[in-house]
Amino acid sequence: MPKRRVGQLEFLDVLVAQRGRSRPLALMDIASLVDWAPFEKLSSALHVAARGEPSDPALVMFKTLLLQRWHGLSDPEMETALADRLSFTAFVGLSLGDPTPDHSTIWRFRKQLGVHDLLDKLLAEANRQIALAGLMLRQGPPIDATLVTSAARRPRMDEGKMSATDKAARFGTTSERGRFAFGYKMHVAVDAGSGLVRDMKLTPANVQDVAVAPQRLDHAAGVVYADLGEDSDGLRAELARRELGDGLMRRRRGWPLTAAEVLRNHQLSLTRRAIESLSGTMKRSYRLGRMRAFTQLRNAADLTLFRLAFNLRRWRVLAAL
Repeated sequence: MPKRRVGQLEFLDVLVAQRGRSRPLALMDIASLVDWAPFEKLSSALHVAARGEPSDPALVMFKTLLLQRWHGLSDPEMETALADRLSFTAFVGLSLGDPTPDHSTIWRFRKQLGVHDLLDKLLAEANRQIALAGLMLRQGPPIDATLVTSAARRPRMDEGKMSATDKAARFGTTSERGRFAFGYKMHVAVDAGSGLVRDMKLTPANVQDVAVAPQRLDHAAGVVYADLGEDSDGLRAELARRELGDGLMRRRRGWPLTAAEVLRNHQLSLTRRAIESLSGTMKRSYRLGRMRAFTQLRNAADLTLFRLAFNLRRWRVLAAL
């Protein structure tokens, strides 16, 4: 498949590059940390141009998806930003004279990553490089679950509990006064030492937190921290079987908590700040307060892209410490 040649610098590109030297950009920091060659190799076979035209280089498209996740942009918004913002153009490897991918090309590339099962491989490569840098500390992890609404309209009472558009979405109870939300639940595990996302699973919103928790312990070490929704005899037994520490907050079971249990919960809540902060970041900065697709499979792929983008951005922060 023919590939479009890009990145050939012109005189204006050189002037712009010189102007930016005195004020390093965060994007350039990330660009210098990452070995991009493995990512390019993994995705190079994808051809996403329409009507047999030369395809945009795979690495340009992959970096475009990262920018899209970091800035919470839709496909049309990403098309516009890539054409307008010099820092975006430089990060993906385009010169000022190169054409930029349109929104349909961005959509096709993201779809092809899922069709060819490349997202998990790309994520694994990112985490491999971060681990080689000595930043994946394998501590904890804190685990948590948060509800996110479906992209589909919430069913009315007379329509039952399912949506004809998003068949996997379900009603789930929020932690705030027992209110119901319609959509999915994101189950997350974070590396306590670094704040990197270690694992994430998407389920319908009615799946109990404690039912998914054991699946997030495969690479756990030390103490596992979790909130009240994970407190169960079964999970504590699983922690003991795996020789992991019990950092589960205690919930009331028909009688008040003791003073010692209240104090313990408070201390554990301080340790869990990293993962609770992550939930806020996901919804505010990455626009994951509402799913973007109408199937669980496509939404799960979107979360894989989030994990990849978040960990690369977190790598920059950790490298600067």
